[in-house]
This record gives sequence, structure tokens and C-alpha cells, in this order.
Amino acid sequence: MHEECLICKAPLEYLETDTQMECAICHKKENSKTRCVGGHYVCSECHTSGMDAIFAVCLQAESDDPVEILEQMMSMEFCHMHGPEHHVMVGAALLTAYRNASGEVDLDSALAEMYSRGRQVPGGACGFWGACGAGISTGMYMSIVTKATPLAKEAWSLSNRMTARALDAIGAHGGPRCCKRDSYLALQEAVAFTAEELGIKMKLKPIVCTRWAMNNQCLAENCPFHPKESEKGE
Repeated sequence: MHEECLICKAPLEYLETDTQMECAICHKKENSKTRCVGGHYVCSECHTSGMDAIFAVCLQAESDDPVEILEQMMSMEFCHMHGPEHHVMVGAALLTAYRNASGEVDLDSALAEMYSRGRQVPGGACGFWGACGAGISTGMYMSIVTKATPLAKEAWSLSNRMTARALDAIGAHGGPRCCKRDSYLALQEAVAFTAEELGIKMKLKPIVCTRWAMNNQCLAENCPFHPKESEKGE
């Protein structure tokens, strides 16, 4: 078994109904459906502690490849194999690559907005809401660059279509969840959609997962980013 519970490394379990739990780190009490089999619960705020480091990564990045930017964030200490941090990082990587590909966006304020919005999507949304946070993050990205609001017309449409396209790709590959696989799929769809609809062409390098062995639920050869699957296309 690899990383699951941040406290004892035991596997996670998902309950049918919300249950009041106490965070094992900050001792805050709140309702959740997720804990480890040993009873430990870690709130989203503690799980993503240190995530504000992404601002420095994005503001210093010169790449217009969102995967390259995301990989930098995924390699940082705050990022785990799975977790709600991906709900922010996907959109942040896209905003940064979009700006570096000559897209018009105030990156400082855009990243702050992405951070605020993405943190509101809880862990487990992929299963409990039927909407993976990585896919939702692409819709947030599109909403931010097009300045969408609930009263917008074209921007509103683009944001919802972006989310739908990312979620469709994620859903097509099936479960169980893998935050790395879902993030990669979301980025692929966002890069293509941005070029088609906004005319901004970001780069996208071939994606080969280097973290598959850390995932207890890895789909292995059934994942398009697994090394063995990638070798077939060479």
C-alpha cells in the first residue's frame, strides 16, 4: 500500500452519509464522508497546506505547456497522489500557459481567483458530485479568461462547454479516480478547446505518468498515460 491516510498511511474509506469528524491535524470539526480505516480525518485546508507555493511557480514560469507547469506543482511537497489541491492546480497551470501563449489575462489576479474558486470544490467530488474537480477546474479557467458571470452569454456558454468536455473525457476512461490521470485528461481537452474557441494555441508535450506506482488504484495498461501504454504509440 502506498500513500492514503496522511496520518497513518492506511487506506481510505468513503461513508454513505456525512458524519461529523475531527481533523487529526488542526482538530476542526466538520461533516465529511471520507476518513481512513483507522478513523483519521484530515480536512481540506490541512490536506492542501503549503499550496500557496503555486503562485511563485506560475508567476515565474515561461512555458506555454500546462502539463510542464502542472508537473512542477505536482513535484512540490504539498501535493499528494490524490487530493483537492488538483482542483486548483489544473486551472492555475492553464491560466499560466494561456498567458505565456499570448493570451490576455492579468495572471496575478487570475491566479488568486482560481485559488479561491478551486478550493471550494471538496475532495471526493468526482464520486459524490459526479463531477471531477480537475474537470471543473478547466471550466473555472475558461470562466476567468473570458470574464464569465451568470449573466454572460458567450462566456457562460464556453465555460460550461469546457467543463462538460473535460468531464466527458474523464468519465470515458472510467474509475476509480486518479487525480493525476484526470488532471492530464482535463488539460488535454482544455488545450484543444482553447485553440478551437479562443484561437490561443498552447503547447502540449506527450504525457507519460511517472507516479503510477504510488497509486493503489492505478488502471495500469488501461490508463493512456501509463508507461507501457505510452510505449505502444512509439
